[in-house]
Amino acid sequence: MKNKTNKKHLIKAKPLRRIICIVLCVCVLCALLVVCANAYMISYAKKYILSYDELSSHSFDCIMVLGARKGSPMLDERLEFGLKAYETGCSEKLLMSGDHGTESYDEVNFMKDYAVNNGVEADNVFMDHAGFSTYESMYRARDVFEVKSMLIVTQTYHLYRAVYNARKLGLDAYGYKAEHLLYPAVNNVREAVARVKDFVWCIFKPEPTYLGEAIPISSSGALTDDKIRE
Repeated sequence: MKNKTNKKHLIKAKPLRRIICIVLCVCVLCALLVVCANAYMISYAKKYILSYDELSSHSFDCIMVLGARKGSPMLDERLEFGLKAYETGCSEKLLMSGDHGTESYDEVNFMKDYAVNNGVEADNVFMDHAGFSTYESMYRARDVFEVKSMLIVTQTYHLYRAVYNARKLGLDAYGYKAEHLLYPAVNNVREAVARVKDFVWCIFKPEPTYLGEAIPISSSGALTDDKIRE
């Protein structure tokens, strides 16, 4: 009787072991994907990140400042460094790309107002109202604003992915670090996952949420205005 009971337990245990092994294998493969995608993306993008002293020797169609929550230290820092880059003369145009998905949530008008209030000619500041993600911002820069070369301004941890996305979409893109503040470690965790997502997106290249008519970066930034400016 004992032998029969032991055999029954062994039979029941085998499927459970298989399930545990499969789950462990999937977890290991996912971890490897995250590590490999992150390592490759950072290694690829790192060589396209410029120092402040290198900016004046380059010429870009635009400087893209990526959006963040309005009034946050992160966005303030991006805007500050975006203007620093603009003042080097490496581009005459600023492209503010962020989320303006509803009337009550508007990153890009805040960003344009910041630039104009700091002496940038309003016609030289474009707004991408549908830059809902880093990938979409790059796709729309290419297809809506007809950008071919640009300098991307954002924090270091985010810059690798932004430059990678832009270059994989065919843009001659470089990055400039907006960084003198420290950010929570959780940002790096979220970014590690986002890099995997964009790694896949850059293989299949899905269209962004919105495209629309072309607004060439060589034209006037007023074409992107949705409110009257003084």
